[in-house]
Amino acid sequence: MVQKTPQSQEGADERDHRTIGRELDLFTFSELVGSGLPLWTPRGTILRQELDRYVWELRSRHGYQRVTIPHITKRELYERSGHWEKFGEDLFRITSREGREYALKPMNCPHHTQIFDRRPHSYREMPQRYAETTMVYRDEQSGELGGLTRVLSITQDDSHVFCRQTQVREEFLRIWDIVDTFWSTFGFKLRARLSFHDPAHPEKYLGTAAIWNNAENALREIAQTRKADYFEAPGEAALYGPKLDFMATDSIGRNHQVATIQLDFNIPERFDLTCINEKGEKERIVMIHSAITGSLERCTAVLLEHLAGNLPLWLSPVQVRVLPIGEKHKQFAREVLGALEGAGLRAQVDESDETLGKKIREAKTTRIPYLLVVGDEEMQNETATLESRDKGKIGALPIQEILSRLSEEATRRLG
Repeated sequence: MVQKTPQSQEGADERDHRTIGRELDLFTFSELVGSGLPLWTPRGTILRQELDRYVWELRSRHGYQRVTIPHITKRELYERSGHWEKFGEDLFRITSREGREYALKPMNCPHHTQIFDRRPHSYREMPQRYAETTMVYRDEQSGELGGLTRVLSITQDDSHVFCRQTQVREEFLRIWDIVDTFWSTFGFKLRARLSFHDPAHPEKYLGTAAIWNNAENALREIAQTRKADYFEAPGEAALYGPKLDFMATDSIGRNHQVATIQLDFNIPERFDLTCINEKGEKERIVMIHSAITGSLERCTAVLLEHLAGNLPLWLSPVQVRVLPIGEKHKQFAREVLGALEGAGLRAQVDESDETLGKKIREAKTTRIPYLLVVGDEEMQNETATLESRDKGKIGALPIQEILSRLSEEATRRLG
């Protein structure tokens, strides 16, 4: 745990994601909807989509396939998985008008097992890698809710790999590579926490001591093979298996748990998941759960505070704003806007009657990466005066040069 100082607390107050979220118009909360249930604005939805698109690009390189599941399930699915007994207090329960019991899903893995188990799988088809970005719902206590870091509706970029035991190490390391790539994009160096079960309280977990020892030893060996900076944390495991949780230190020294990879020998046992091996026999498989962002809500909060709201160009909901100096410059500003949008950039024109100074101040409050000022000289020369949020005033440039410059930067995720 990082020790807080008055200076770090002051920095945290200035970077509070709730304040930045309002300034950037990313999300809101409504008393009518309820605490812990964020509502994402058009701008906030763009940010979520860009984060998810990046995760999918990284996953698609490793053979993942998208799947889709419903948001509710019969009670029987979670009884089989063990969640109804062990996770019951956190379930939102639903009773149909015919008296059938359902639950809002608190996780996706039991549903995904049923996709895998729809037919027999040969060893030649293994691993099967499923990915889905979807909301799950957990009945947290109202006093524990706060901003985007503790919510009732959690958006997971979730994946489940169904593999043979001989494939666990390679699959685990593939996911670890994805985690490292994603979070290093934002300047984080990660430390790994091996989250193991608490042997003094076996009633909290599914499965036998032998299964847990096997899984935890496998996880420890993977971390050692990776030569990772890691530490062990008894009592932090998921109910069905040990986890590799990634800890990130932000720009003002605070620790956050971000991504997670979980090794699961128990759920395959409970659902009798197998593949057909080389001998034509059924062979028990293993599941690997992972979420690269952890959740889109927590990831957004961490990034807003780490970057003080100064999102990189590729992630910014509004990438460029065109500022006409006066009324007679608005038509040219619209033409510049059309060119920017034609180049695939997310752009706006500020057509308000405010002074140029006020327009610039408002744009800086919303942390827009680039401003284009157009007036008489720019109209005459078909240029725009380019100003960068991060580098200051760049100067008047031809429109085509601006398009080329910004389009190229928008495709780069690493600075």
